Amino acid sequence: MPASLQTLLLLTLSNVFMTFAWYAHLKDMNNQPWMVAALVSWGIALFEYLLQVPANRIGFTVMSLPQLKIMQEVIALAVFLPFAVLYMKVDLKWDFLWASLCLVGAVYFMFRDVV
Repeated sequence: MPASLQTLLLLTLSNVFMTFAWYAHLKDMNNQPWMVAALVSWGIALFEYLLQVPANRIGFTVMSLPQLKIMQEVIALAVFLPFAVLYMKVDLKWDFLWASLCLVGAVYFMFRDVV
């Protein structure tokens, strides 16, 4: 499997864990003390790091650091959108599209020398 695809898959999985670690406690643990939510989030984040660190190491063999960062941001938004709408019940707004288009521009500028 190409390094760029491995990176994409690992970063996507790591972002799923991190999105839940960062935001799910707002819905599921809002009656718990913040310290309990923090400890649960850290436990979830451990799995994120077990995927994110190898993803970045693999990706860095074929991409620059800025390219890795932009890839991660695009994946983060792609993971966050369904999480926000489906899990957290946030209303879908045009702002999601505009933010996505800004990231498309960022991807273009970071990867234009590759294509």
